[in-house]
Amino acid sequence: MAFDSFSAFMVMEGHGPYVWSCYAAFFLLMIGLMVWSLRRRKAAIEACRRGYKFQAGRQDASASAASFTRVKVSQD
Repeated sequence: MAFDSFSAFMVMEGHGPYVWSCYAAFFLLMIGLMVWSLRRRKAAIEACRRGYKFQAGRQDASASAASFTRVKVSQD
């Protein structure tokens, strides 16, 4: 084993504070990135859902107003 005790492992011959602060920063950033990604995903899904509802509402309104009458066009 490279270290005699757990406290020696934590101190790492004076390099411990730097090493453990780097690990802490890494994990905090990863957790922040995961939270941010989940929130952006939820927002994107909600935006798509609103868009689909809006589009469906427009299609329902335009379908009832459409007319399919025959138009005579001269062939001259």
